[in-house]
Amino acid sequence: MESRVSTNTPPNLSKAAAVRFVVLLGVVSLFADATYEGARSIAGPYLALLGASGTVVGFVAGFGELVGYGLRLVSGYLSDRTRRYWAITLVGYTVNLLAVPFLALAGRWEIAAALLIGERVGKALRNPPRDAMLSYATKETGRGWGFGLHEALDQIGAVIGPLIVTAVIASRRGYPVAFALLAIPAVLALSTLLAARWLYPRPQDLETATPELKTAGFPRAYWTYLAAVALVAAGYADFPLIAYHFGKASTVPTTWIPLLYAVAMGVDGLAALLFGRWFDRAGIPILAAVALLSALFAPLVFSGGFALALLGMALWGLGMGAQESVLRAAIAGMVAPERRGSAYGIFNTGYGLFWFLGSAVMGMLYDVSLPALIAFSVVVQLAAAPLFLVVAKQLRKEQEVTGRAG
Repeated sequence: MESRVSTNTPPNLSKAAAVRFVVLLGVVSLFADATYEGARSIAGPYLALLGASGTVVGFVAGFGELVGYGLRLVSGYLSDRTRRYWAITLVGYTVNLLAVPFLALAGRWEIAAALLIGERVGKALRNPPRDAMLSYATKETGRGWGFGLHEALDQIGAVIGPLIVTAVIASRRGYPVAFALLAIPAVLALSTLLAARWLYPRPQDLETATPELKTAGFPRAYWTYLAAVALVAAGYADFPLIAYHFGKASTVPTTWIPLLYAVAMGVDGLAALLFGRWFDRAGIPILAAVALLSALFAPLVFSGGFALALLGMALWGLGMGAQESVLRAAIAGMVAPERRGSAYGIFNTGYGLFWFLGSAVMGMLYDVSLPALIAFSVVVQLAAAPLFLVVAKQLRKEQEVTGRAG
């Protein structure tokens, strides 16, 4: 497959147009996150209300994430093979979002479980092609800044959704009303997505002057990068485990646990912008610094009091912000445009698999020894830092070779 650059790019596809495209997709993510993060914040209690056991709730959550990440490999491959980025993205968002309001009609836990897993399937379908389209626009805006801006808008929705649901439940209107109300941001997300599709039918035209890159396979730096990302994912404790610890150890009052999560999501959004801009100036080495900082969250949240737990959640959110923005931005600079759907699919699948495995290990360690859990989390994340520096070195060598060949 040869790499091609469009020679008749429309003149209006400027940096300003690229920024507008990133903002449009960011607004889509804002409404989408408000929809499904709102639903996920009450999914466990809702399943329990319908008669599901704790084992069922855990299986549905774990299986949904595993399927959701595994299918991204297929979605990424299909988007590269067919170039139908918009079609796959639209189908994915439709399944992802419409599953939520239908939860209001679920009279059995089996139906609710199927809808929750379907929501994860929809997210799996739309993420790789959406990220590939974002990568075209971020060539003009700056990779880190573009993905960081998108993540910041995304996290606004992640905070708003659970707060809306909390207000509905507090007013004693019940879970079905909460799920039905989430149809509003779902419709807004799909409407904005259709507007973006109409305004930018060929987002690949946003990336001009694309350099000739090898497309027979991914560069060595990409695979080293995936190894580093796998370590970060494996060492990152999932929030349900952290929340479980807060409740069991009485570190944080039960009513404050969602607020600490909201704090983390707020830090996530700010960190995405900050580290995104820093990435555009400093490149891959910034990820080594992030790994060193975020590794400190585990001893703070699992062995400290309220103040240290709050600081630990801020560091947890900081790491998440970098993971959701800079980790995606870096891939766009390593892989040719026509292979990015597959690259994002492999990246997301590997990230999800090792997150799942790491979470399982930390869950078992929690029942055995908290110090062992903390040590596992810190050591595995710190091991990623030197690998990110190796990636930076490999990319410099590849650029030198490309420069000499040119």
